[in-house]
Amino acid sequence: MGAAESKERKHTSANSSTAKRELNSCTSMADQKDNINDFKVQMAKHPNMSTAPLRPHSEQSKDRASKRLSTESNGTSDGGVGSSTPVELTALEESFRRFAIHGDTRATGKEMHGKNWSKLCKDCHVIDGKNITLTDVDIVFTKVKKKSCRTITYDEFKVALGELARKKYKEKSGEDAETEVFKLIEGKAPVIAGVTRAVASPTVSRLTDTTKFTGSHKERFDDTGRGKGKAGRVDLVDTSGYVSGYKHRGSYEKKVNK
Repeated sequence: MGAAESKERKHTSANSSTAKRELNSCTSMADQKDNINDFKVQMAKHPNMSTAPLRPHSEQSKDRASKRLSTESNGTSDGGVGSSTPVELTALEESFRRFAIHGDTRATGKEMHGKNWSKLCKDCHVIDGKNITLTDVDIVFTKVKKKSCRTITYDEFKVALGELARKKYKEKSGEDAETEVFKLIEGKAPVIAGVTRAVASPTVSRLTDTTKFTGSHKERFDDTGRGKGKAGRVDLVDTSGYVSGYKHRGSYEKKVNK
């Protein structure tokens, strides 16, 4: 009885292991079939997938990083309009950035203060004193900017120019007026009035007046106020043979040479 039972157990265990292997093989075949079906679906959606070689993940990450840097350098950001292809700055936007960073070393060029906005309108002759005044420029700036901000963006900048254009060129349509105002600003840069001049104060003028110097300081300058150089700092010995103060010095050499 014991031998028969052991044989029956071995036979049962063998059948169970065989069933498990068959089940696993069926499962793997089913998985492979699903993978093939998924591959066919992807091929149908992307017919050129087979011709494009797959790149490693590291190269793909490098491409994404380089794309992000290029978009940031051109002033665009991911997800924005036109951010897929970096574009060059227009002449109007370049002038906007030049005036936006004028006088501020920390400015990024993406926003403009009211002071620089007024300077732009003045330097580019948008202000004519008749149709457009400095008051009009300040009112438009306050109108287009956000309530919680003190600066305007480039888009708000164009809106402000449109407001001024319709007031400056009343006889033209809106688009033609904006075009004329844009031409006044394109390619322009801030005008620097001049270098800083020295303040003419009595104290400074007295300290720099060489005619009022005394002692050793007086000996360092001639009658015109020009420095004598080494002769004014060091006592040089006169070995010419002439007495100091002699007015006809050198006349004898001239007679002999003749």
